[in-house]
Amino acid sequence: MTTPNPCTLEQARAAKLRVLAVFQQLAPVVGVGVTRTDGGYAVKVNLQAAPPEGIALPESVDGVPVRVEVVGTIRAL
Repeated sequence: MTTPNPCTLEQARAAKLRVLAVFQQLAPVVGVGVTRTDGGYAVKVNLQAAPPEGIALPESVDGVPVRVEVVGTIRAL
């Protein structure tokens, strides 16, 4: 497993829609944003629940690193 090169903020922002499209096919997405990571930026995907067993989530999309967190159901306070 290799770590993707650090990406710029602009690259991460440009990849958000593509990341959303990929992850919506694999798991219940409740949010997508940009986060700092390893000297650069990555797209952060928040999931309602872990993906089904046997589904591997990509660590990067179009060369942009992706960080995943299971946050549960999002509710208004």
